[in-house]
Amino acid sequence: MRRREFVTLLGGAAAWPLAARAQQAAMPVIGFLDPKSASASAHYVSAFRQGLKEGGYVEGQNIAIEFRWAEGRNDQLRAMAADLARRQVAVIAAISPNAAVAAKSATTTIPIVFQSGSDPVELGLVTSLNRPGGTITGISRLATALVPKLLELLHEAAPDADNIAFLMNPASVNAEAKTREAQAAAHSLGLKQLVILTAGTATEVDSAFTAMTERRANALLIGQDIFFNNQVEQLAALALRNKVPAIYSLREFAAAGGLISYGPDDIGQWRGVATYANRILHGEKPSDLPIQAPTKYQMVINLKAAKAIGLSVSPAFASRADEVIE
Repeated sequence: MRRREFVTLLGGAAAWPLAARAQQAAMPVIGFLDPKSASASAHYVSAFRQGLKEGGYVEGQNIAIEFRWAEGRNDQLRAMAADLARRQVAVIAAISPNAAVAAKSATTTIPIVFQSGSDPVELGLVTSLNRPGGTITGISRLATALVPKLLELLHEAAPDADNIAFLMNPASVNAEAKTREAQAAAHSLGLKQLVILTAGTATEVDSAFTAMTERRANALLIGQDIFFNNQVEQLAALALRNKVPAIYSLREFAAAGGLISYGPDDIGQWRGVATYANRILHGEKPSDLPIQAPTKYQMVINLKAAKAIGLSVSPAFASRADEVIE
């Protein structure tokens, strides 16, 4: 695609400035900002590339991708976002709330498409879900509403567990709402009580598991939180070590040794980010693209973990899983 043709495609998007990108190369460039590592996101990047291809863009042929991996160091995201902004990329794909906030701080002109598990309005990324405004749009998991479903699945998998713990981050913007949801769900399931545990650091996660043992909790529900997203391996390892059935919303949790994960289809979300990037490259304005919510959810059961903690998962329950790890 020649530079003149590309600029013409974007000509209808006059509501957001194009001057900053006037000198970019003939082949449009997508900046890809991810707090994880390339190896951890490899499976999902394949889905992102496939989504681009469906919109007519093939990396190396008519689109280039500048990857920035923070390797788990969120403090590097702002510098990486600033570097992508200096390179005048056509779009920034920001994979996580922290990446989206960093990208927004780096530019007011380059369109940003994010993937986030947090409410983008509460984060200050957009003004509303239906009409984002500005230069930012994306896909939001809005996973707080999953709490009752996660508790229901955990109770089905471990029906003898009558003293379930709920681990939440007290610094979360909706910590109180999550706790109320979990308590209401526990009551509706006829559970005697819900043990509330809190953690906001890796050390506090260790302490929470100690407290769980002391309070004789025999199952664990982990509340969706940005911090816990980065601690799935620690959480899964501690659940195994303490022989406790546990559930979380990210597939990585089950893959790391946790018993169950249930949440939005991550592959679909990454393709959704690519779809919005496609539409922006073809001239649509981010402000006109509503924040999308997941439409497909998946359950993953780790039967190897079940065996390790001494839990027998019924064949009927296992048959409902989208993926079984054995």
